[in-house]
Amino acid sequence: MAPIKRSEFIVALSIDHHAGLLFCWKIKEGIKKNAPLEKIQDYVHFFWNHHLKEHFREEEELLYNRVDDDLSRQGKSEHKMLEQRVNQLNPHSSNAQEYIEFADLMTKHIRFEERILFPHMEATLPEATLKQVGEYLSNQHSVLPIDNYPDEFWSKNYPSNLRSLDNSTE
Repeated sequence: MAPIKRSEFIVALSIDHHAGLLFCWKIKEGIKKNAPLEKIQDYVHFFWNHHLKEHFREEEELLYNRVDDDLSRQGKSEHKMLEQRVNQLNPHSSNAQEYIEFADLMTKHIRFEERILFPHMEATLPEATLKQVGEYLSNQHSVLPIDNYPDEFWSKNYPSNLRSLDNSTE
């Protein structure tokens, strides 16, 4: 698949999406390596509080709230669903599948935004509005997103007896 050409005005949000895809990969790697779910949940909450919550707010306020249509409503609805999933993750169960499902839903959402919703916003919003959005984002995103989480659980191997997987991660 050819790379998507993103408007210069919202490219900062696409850069955030790359960080989001890496976040999902780290969750799945942690599961594969039998990381304790408490470690993964701590990371999910760290990333939510330091990156995702603000990213969702920016997308909604800068783009989706300006257009009242099915695609914008779907973007906002998926944000709410993903936030609920973050809050429902249970590190005290042995069910790693809910973390995998969350990562899969997040990946699917990012792909929806990149392939469908952002092109729709670029075509729908006036260029003057996109330019204002771009100015705001360039002021807010002067540096690339940094995931400086101190525990790189996704790069360690854990004994399989730390957590029994009730569901396959394959």
